[in-house]
Amino acid sequence: MPKPFLSVIIPAYNEAKRLPLTLIDIDKHLDEQEYSYEIIVVNDGSTDDTAEIVTRFLPLINNLRLIDNKENKGKGAVVRQGMLESKGLWRLFMDADNSTSVVEFNKMISYFKSGYDVVIGSRDVRGARMMPPQPIHKRFMGRLGNLIIQLFLTPGIWDTQCGFKCFSEEAAERVFSLTRIDKWGFDAEALALAKVLGYKIKEIPVFWVNDIRTHVKLKDYLQVLFETVKVRWWLLRDVYNIKNQNKNF
Repeated sequence: MPKPFLSVIIPAYNEAKRLPLTLIDIDKHLDEQEYSYEIIVVNDGSTDDTAEIVTRFLPLINNLRLIDNKENKGKGAVVRQGMLESKGLWRLFMDADNSTSVVEFNKMISYFKSGYDVVIGSRDVRGARMMPPQPIHKRFMGRLGNLIIQLFLTPGIWDTQCGFKCFSEEAAERVFSLTRIDKWGFDAEALALAKVLGYKIKEIPVFWVNDIRTHVKLKDYLQVLFETVKVRWWLLRDVYNIKNQNKNF
């Protein structure tokens, strides 16, 4: 079976209510495209009916697959699992709440043709749209956190935490075979590793719907910052064994 052009990976934890509309939207948009695709939902040990909902959709949506983890591992862990188990030439992970619709992927294709290996959606670059605007305290925490992440790991990238990122097959397999962060800080870790490995990264504006039912809490912002410092330390100590990675590639 030939490789699909696009793999869409959806990490899902207790998303039984929001996931159906997301799957319908993805199916609608991808069914209109000429390129081949697969859709993979990675259930992160949900305690609701997330896995059952996806199972019901399997006969209704083309190329849909469920990876059903019985224990909760964390978003970083299940994104890693999905990126490494998918088969696409391009591998996109997106949020189960459909904050950014898969239709935004079509904006990325021209950048891949121009030689970029990683293209990420952003809420903080010119042209990005957010509806409704985030509360002031969340905007403050997000911007403060991003400045710290830029200082330690990813200078020049203004939104590391937007859950809409696409990697080439090669970049996905190299980067996510190295990632160690299982929780919310995995985005910054993946982008930092992509930079160190020499992959070209492009940040593009996307339309992002702010869902007030988000699972992200204040302690998660703090955890991201702690994990950012941890990743910086690991890079300095070459815990990822980057030197040998580059020699063997």
